[in-house]
Amino acid sequence: MGEALHCTICGKPATVHLTQIIKNQIKKVDLCEDCAQSNGVTDPEGFSLAELLTKTFPGAETEGGTGDESATGLVCEQCGYTPKDLKKSGRLGCAACYEFLRPIVLPLLLNLHKSQQHRGKVPFRLVHRVELKREIDNLEQKLQKAISGEDFEEAARCRDRLGALRAQLATPAVST
Repeated sequence: MGEALHCTICGKPATVHLTQIIKNQIKKVDLCEDCAQSNGVTDPEGFSLAELLTKTFPGAETEGGTGDESATGLVCEQCGYTPKDLKKSGRLGCAACYEFLRPIVLPLLLNLHKSQQHRGKVPFRLVHRVELKREIDNLEQKLQKAISGEDFEEAARCRDRLGALRAQLATPAVST
């Protein structure tokens, strides 16, 4: 078995182990029970791993800024949530926060999910149909570009492919 880990803050034997990956760099913090409680790790509402990492590793910055985003004046008009509240809880106050805190939220989403648009999960039996619909959407866009660019041969290929895909989509799904 591996050697015992010690608290990053005080050196006692560690019982709490936290890991965060920022810009492909792994930051690990090992804490004893006392340091974990004093830093709010056991309180999910008041705990911010980003703040702990900044305290533990001075100079470490998280995605989304320097930590003083509240100076930007961004405040949700619906619930009064600020970037500081978002950083502390890791949650937004209401649905309107997505719009009012957009300059902070979008980079976070890109960093976490590699996309700004939620695609959701798809039941296994429907994956093929969802892929067909996406391919149809892409082909329709390609068809419009071909028509506007007067590339009628490409437009005909897209039209034929669209017909085949729509026919395939119209057939009932076979359950497995």
